[in-house]
Amino acid sequence: MRTRWAALLLLLAASASAAAAAAGRKEKAGEKVCDKGWECSGSRFCCNETISDYFKAYQFEELFAKRNDPHLAHAAGFWDYQAFITAAALFEPRGFGTTGGKEMGMREVAAFLGHVGAKTSCGYTEAPGGETAWGLCYNHELSPSRSYCDDSNELYPCVEGVEYYGRGALPVYWNYNYGIVGKGIKQDLLNHPELLEQNATLAFEAAIWRWMTPMKRKQPSAHDVFVGNWKPTKNDTLSNGHPGFGATMNVLYGDLICGKGFIDTMNFIISHYQHYLDLMGVGREHSGDNLDCAEQVAFNPSSKDSGL
Repeated sequence: MRTRWAALLLLLAASASAAAAAAGRKEKAGEKVCDKGWECSGSRFCCNETISDYFKAYQFEELFAKRNDPHLAHAAGFWDYQAFITAAALFEPRGFGTTGGKEMGMREVAAFLGHVGAKTSCGYTEAPGGETAWGLCYNHELSPSRSYCDDSNELYPCVEGVEYYGRGALPVYWNYNYGIVGKGIKQDLLNHPELLEQNATLAFEAAIWRWMTPMKRKQPSAHDVFVGNWKPTKNDTLSNGHPGFGATMNVLYGDLICGKGFIDTMNFIISHYQHYLDLMGVGREHSGDNLDCAEQVAFNPSSKDSGL
């Protein structure tokens, strides 16, 4: 099931450049911008605390306590704090972790990493440390069940000998998705998808790009629905669409998770988010409204004929 949502990324091709342009337009003439050095500069968002100001290496270690376990972890030694901060710095001038003050920044980092932790977890209910201690256990899919090559896609055709199984912090699947994400982060992932399991910074960068990028024009990104940039239309409200963590799952996974009631897959992601809030000192009582997407109608319903 975790692979099914990946095909939705095809919709990103038309919206990526528009999203970047929209981000640029948010800077108003004469508006104060700040320079925090390598991590954040030339943006009004840099006037707020940066991620490294409030999220330290020891906290990263606490969130992903079992990622280097010598017995169970499948990507021991791969993921680290510096890779995350280096990737995040590319998006902090656009508001990633720097929107709305320190608490909102901390909540957004916990939300983003909650998705990452859940999608790369090898945890289970009775696992040592609990099931939420095992995020970043993987950096690629083990024993792929299919080739993930869509020969019908002419824009991003499969490259002979290249495999497009899931890789990264928010795993990418299929040739066209590697092409789209690669274009977004300026890397040739269509020819070299292995970069996402060889370079942790690029793996985080691809995931944050996904978090910050709308799937379609005039739709919000996961970032937008979480920090309050998105103002639901009447139709959104009628579809039970409301800003909050639940809507981030709608943006990222659509009806593969949302609108199905309180299913285990959805609850697993929420559990990671709330556990990380606790560990970061924010507390799950500050999870925010609209935590789930159990009754939300998908922004982009999956096709019945897609085979997803």
